Amino acid sequence: MLSACISRLSASHGLWRRCATLLRIVWLGLLCCLAHSPAAQASSYERELPKALSTDPDMCRWVDCAAVLPGATSFSLRKGAPPYVEGYGADKKLKGYVFLSTDIVDTQGYSGKPIVTLIGMDGSGHISGVRVLKHSEPILLVGIPENKLTDFLNQYLGRFAGSRMEIGGSGKERLDAISGATVTVIAENQLISRCAQAVAYQAGIMKQAVRPPARFIDSKQPASWQALLTDGSVQHLTVTPADIGTSGSEAYLDLYYGYLNAPGIGRSVLGDEDYAKLMKTLKPGEHALFIVNNGSGSFKGSGFVRGGLYDRIQVRQDLSAYTFRDTDYLNLYALRAAGAPEFRESGIFILRDPHFAAAWPWRFAFLANKEDQQTGAKQFTSFESNYWLPDNQLQGGRPAVELPQAAWKKAWQDKQLEIMLFGGWMAAVLVFFISRDRWVRRSRRGSKRWVSWPKTISWLIAIAFAGGLEMAQPSITQVLTVFHALSDGWNWSLFLSDPFIFMFWLLIVPTTLIWGRGLFCGWMCPFGSLSELLYKIGRLLHLPAGKLPMAWHNRLKWLKYAIFFLLLAVSFFSMPLAEKLAEVEPFKTTFLVGVLNRSWPFALFLAVLLGLSLFVERPFCKYLCPLGASLGLPSRFNWLKLRRKDGCTSCKACAVGCGSLSIDAKGRIDSRECLMCLDCMVMYYDGHSCPPLAQERKRREKAGQPLTPIGRDGLYIPIKPVATPAKDTLRAKG
Repeated sequence: MLSACISRLSASHGLWRRCATLLRIVWLGLLCCLAHSPAAQASSYERELPKALSTDPDMCRWVDCAAVLPGATSFSLRKGAPPYVEGYGADKKLKGYVFLSTDIVDTQGYSGKPIVTLIGMDGSGHISGVRVLKHSEPILLVGIPENKLTDFLNQYLGRFAGSRMEIGGSGKERLDAISGATVTVIAENQLISRCAQAVAYQAGIMKQAVRPPARFIDSKQPASWQALLTDGSVQHLTVTPADIGTSGSEAYLDLYYGYLNAPGIGRSVLGDEDYAKLMKTLKPGEHALFIVNNGSGSFKGSGFVRGGLYDRIQVRQDLSAYTFRDTDYLNLYALRAAGAPEFRESGIFILRDPHFAAAWPWRFAFLANKEDQQTGAKQFTSFESNYWLPDNQLQGGRPAVELPQAAWKKAWQDKQLEIMLFGGWMAAVLVFFISRDRWVRRSRRGSKRWVSWPKTISWLIAIAFAGGLEMAQPSITQVLTVFHALSDGWNWSLFLSDPFIFMFWLLIVPTTLIWGRGLFCGWMCPFGSLSELLYKIGRLLHLPAGKLPMAWHNRLKWLKYAIFFLLLAVSFFSMPLAEKLAEVEPFKTTFLVGVLNRSWPFALFLAVLLGLSLFVERPFCKYLCPLGASLGLPSRFNWLKLRRKDGCTSCKACAVGCGSLSIDAKGRIDSRECLMCLDCMVMYYDGHSCPPLAQERKRREKAGQPLTPIGRDGLYIPIKPVATPAKDTLRAKG
């Protein structure tokens, strides 16, 4: 489509023929590059993995375990909880261990999906190999070469499982990040560290600290069901049909659970008599949990029928995972707490492990296979709920515990100063726009400094700080992600992973509905600011300026909308393909990855766009940007529109100077195309530049009438009634 439009343009306008031909060559080169890129052929992005990889005891039958444990020639079946395999050399001696990240942790990357990683560790606890089998990180699809990921993973080789490994740390702990993929590498670092430590504990390489047993408050006053929910003694986990890829109006799981050893909870849930009986059956170091469910599905599963294993539920604490067998199960016939709900299935489960510490936080996990409605493929996933006995159940209250941080929280904490500066810039632009009438009035009589200088400063901040330093360039891929999140489920951790992108969208959404897309696109978009600044430099250098005829502009402006809808449609069939096609945005090449790290078609495409920007005002923004198109659609219904007079319908002065070509022949402003440069608003209040106002000024001067201030409607405020011809009557709109 793009190639066809360029062809028509080059055939009709000789001025544009050379640029159009070059754009067509670059576009075809980009398509070839995408088709032959590593991501399009054999990278780990969205690679199809064997379905049996996560379930077959013989894990190394499906993956090359020897690649991460050099010297190993044979491997055991999965063992332990969480599972791992042992690797042996030709001499039958133990070489080390191999484990799959998704067997141990559920750490998610920037995409909101797990980074499936195979890790090897030698017998002394040092990491011997790391290999990413599958990931869904968009930045690693086309933007960053696969070898960058390999170089990052190689930093772990030889590191001890128990050592501290920090992204951007100091000394031996330091790990260099991948530029433009900070959230991804933070998640991968947490994943590798936690997995290695979990296996090292099980293998006896590292010893777990023994925590003191919980000391409970012997409460004999029963609590109501609502009171138990309020203080956290009982927790609730809901799994909807959409969460597991099925249909239905009733919740698949409507599950409640809690810890029964604490007298205040056990007596309330079971009653005094049943609680006393349960405590007599428990041996020292054993723990009892209750689980009830009202959903259409079952938390018990069928594994306990086949092999005596409850394969759908786990208790997880730190890096350890505890499962239950049929010998760990007791019947639960009734809930005694006042106000307790009805339930369809129930049970009491005994956790028999001395390392479990009841006073410390833990997690309840429901394990399930989620079915993809489009492909029918099933993906193993878990739904977790956090549990920590409340203070009112423990003598001395909860112990001091440093809870593990989510990757997105660490990203926010590490950038506190930058976030404050970023927020200050956003606030300054918002304050300017809210009070813009004051500044455009001051910019009358041929001087636009009260508007042009704030714009220029904002452009420089957007280019250098937002784009260059923080690599915060909003993209169409985030819009596509939102569309999919609305149907697949909202994941806040995904949208919070990049603080600056999140803050940008926090500003973009309301301001687009209030003023239109112009505030972001015209003032704060890093690439748009770079393009606009280049155009201003071109004027300072006295380079020839080009502007498409309105007839062609009105045709080509729809091209970006076609690109947007094409990407949206493709994303519902194949998100990876949509992310590849989204390379029509030059944002990765400009800010996220860098032109030196891209192949020549990407670099040439960027060079052509930036070169055109010296002669044409924002060519990419006006004709190709799918992000601008996605923001332009809701801009049609923006709340606060720019002011217009009756005289604006016949006066062409504003339209002649409109760089975004958003003013039509009748003087109407198209909010979808307007970039809020505010030049027309400066003229709107200028008694010398605005033709209707200038005509009124000259008439009053000729009649000897005093010139009065100009009101909000852009008219001179009359001091006394003045007979004015009907054709000079100006009425404000909007």
